[in-house]
Amino acid sequence: MEKFKTCCFTGHRPSKLPWGFAESDPRCQQIKAQMASTLDTLYQKGFRTFISGMALGADLYFAEAVLDLAARRPDVQLEGAVPCRSQADRWPEPQRRRWRSLLNRCHIETLVQECYDRQCMYRRDRYMVDRSSAILALFDGSQGGTQYTLNYAASRHLSIILLDPHRPQQSPLWLEAPSSLVLSAIPAEG
Repeated sequence: MEKFKTCCFTGHRPSKLPWGFAESDPRCQQIKAQMASTLDTLYQKGFRTFISGMALGADLYFAEAVLDLAARRPDVQLEGAVPCRSQADRWPEPQRRRWRSLLNRCHIETLVQECYDRQCMYRRDRYMVDRSSAILALFDGSQGGTQYTLNYAASRHLSIILLDPHRPQQSPLWLEAPSSLVLSAIPAEG
């Protein structure tokens, strides 16, 4: 895997998304369309490997969008970066089946560590960033793991592409390899 041709993803879980688990909501459909369009643009820029942290919510949307791209572009690969074996154990059964199905379709599966501990999600996030030159994020400006991952990506000079779940009709915001960034909110267009 070549770092300069790799893009990872970070994003919110359903509890932070305006539509929760309701993926038929028009806002979710718009975000998924934006994600697919952004992946097409990244492909045109030479990206061929995409890494998903396989978390509940937006990570799974990303994995599905990459697999859709791979169906059209056979040189595209999806890596599933699983923080620990028990990642999906407490999820609702339909989401566990979805996770397992997506993981089975990944071209590469990486288990970051065997057992859960309080730092395993952060280790997974650093693993993805350290192997990428760009990161696509579904980010609403709130504190948490997505913000942590984006700040780490900025410290590693990755290009950052932001999608805002509260403004799904807005074009992605592209930040080319910022040298430092403290993300607390997405700047308004204008």
